[in-house]
Parts: sequence; C-alpha cells; structure tokens
Amino acid sequence: MFINDILLNFLGGILLVIFVLVGVAFLTLLERKVLGYMQIRKGPNKVGYCGLIQPFSDAIKLFNKEQTFPMSSNYLPYYFSPIFSLFISLFCWLVVPFYFGLFSFNLGLLFFLCCTSLGVYTVMIAGWSSNSIYSLLGGLRAVAQTISYEVSLALILLSFIFLCEGYSLINFKLFQEYIWFSFLCLPLMLIWFASCLAETNRTPFDFAEGESELVSGFNVEYSSGGFALIFMSEYASILFMSMLFVVMFLGCYINSLIFFFELTFISFCFIWARGTLPRYRYDKLMYLAWKSFLPVSLNYLIFFMGLKLLFLSVLI
Repeated sequence: MFINDILLNFLGGILLVIFVLVGVAFLTLLERKVLGYMQIRKGPNKVGYCGLIQPFSDAIKLFNKEQTFPMSSNYLPYYFSPIFSLFISLFCWLVVPFYFGLFSFNLGLLFFLCCTSLGVYTVMIAGWSSNSIYSLLGGLRAVAQTISYEVSLALILLSFIFLCEGYSLINFKLFQEYIWFSFLCLPLMLIWFASCLAETNRTPFDFAEGESELVSGFNVEYSSGGFALIFMSEYASILFMSMLFVVMFLGCYINSLIFFFELTFISFCFIWARGTLPRYRYDKLMYLAWKSFLPVSLNYLIFFMGLKLLFLSVLI
C-alpha cells in the first residue's frame, strides 16, 4: 500500500509538471497575441489554426539550435543554472492545494518561500558564471530587486498566516467561504501583485533585462536550450504567482472552472502591465520596496496580530 501511494504521488507530480509546461507554452502564445493586439497587429497567426502550434515550433527551433559556450565562462555553473532555475520553478507547484492529496502539505507557504529564495541563486550564478560584465550587472540587479521584494512578500504571507492560523494553502479556501480576502485587504492585494511583478522580473521592473544598457541582462550569453530553459522558468513562475494570487485573494475555488478563469485573468494582467507601463528607474524601484511596501505590509501585520489577540481575549 505504501509503495502504491508513492507511485501515485510520483505519477501525479509528473502529470502536474507536464500540464504546467503546456500552460507555459500557451502563456507565451497569449502574451504574443495580447501584445500584438495592443500594438494593432496580429501576433503569431500562421503556424496551425490562429497560431496555436507556434509555441511548440519555437521550442523545437530553440532546442535544435547549436549551444554556444563562452570560452572564459565557468562551464558547470553556466550549464546547470538554467536547469536548476526551471527545476525550482516547477518544484513550487507541489504546494497547489488539490483536494485529492498529491503533495499539498501543511507547511506549503514555508516551502514556497524556500523555493523562491533558492531562485535568487540560479539568477546570480547564471549572471556570474557567464564571465561577462553585462550579465554580471544584470544578475546583480535581479538579485537586489528580488531580495528587496521578498521581504514584503514574506510579511504579507505572515499576515495571512496569523489570520488563517496555519501554513497550508487549503486554509485559504476555508477562510474565504463567505468573503474573499481581496475585499478585506485591498491594499495588500495591490502590493502583492506589484511585488509579484518585481519577483518575476517583469515589466515595469525588468531591470535585469534593461535592453538599452545591459543588452539582455543575466542571460545575455545564453543561446538555444539554455535560453529556452530560463525563459520557461520565468513563465512557470508567472503562472505559479497567478495561482497563488487567486488562492490568497480570490476565493481559492480549486475544484471549479472559475479558479482557472481567475488564474488566466491574473496572468493576462501580467501581460497587460508589460504592454502598458514603461520601465521604472532603478532607484525608484528600491524606494518603492523599502519606503512604501515594507511599512504598509508591516503595519498590516501588526494590525492582524492585534486583531487575533483581541479575538483570543474575547473568547477567553
């Protein structure tokens, strides 16, 4: 019986990874279509019906291209960092609160924080091991930005841990039975969304890829398969952050179709931000992280702590 459970969990994990990768493929297509229509053009529309097979043809093209290695690069870190980046992005998905078991465990939020913290190392190593000044500068910017925004992300999560009294994501379903957290904590929801944009290196916070001064950021020396893996890990993170946003603020109806419509809408908002907003200045980004988001999330945390103490004193 024990072996059957392990096999079922293993097969479930593989299926989850496959579906996430298919979701990543179609998210890239959605992005190109949405940006195309925002710029009054069609986007991909030749390969297959309305360009539906375009992401798969892109993947085949990228993985069939010859991989180049800079002569002065540190070969092993350079080679393995994109692989670990995608692995960590997919590993986060184990905390999805499915009701039929799988891996949705009681310390899901802590596991998510550990995985996002590890993601910083892959970016840093990718930027450093290429041995290029542009990739190093892009990597340093990405690391500084991600670490800055992780603080406010962790504090927002801590507020909800006090509210829900647990680290499991299933608690969010139970506590949002009658009213969504988005109505109770609207400022926190907006801060979480902006922090997710910064965490995933998306516009308007894509300083790691500031084309005008950094060529292409920490992945400037990567080509073919390595670039594709970094690209896939970024989009897997966007999908995961969208899923977490829906779980935390929009009701967590994981068994219904509404959940997937909400997830698609939040992913669309990531793309919408890219098509609409210009890039921030770097010092303004840091100002936003440390002088705006951090105090607000800290105040909310103290407020929720006081609220829980008040409820406890009333119950006693």
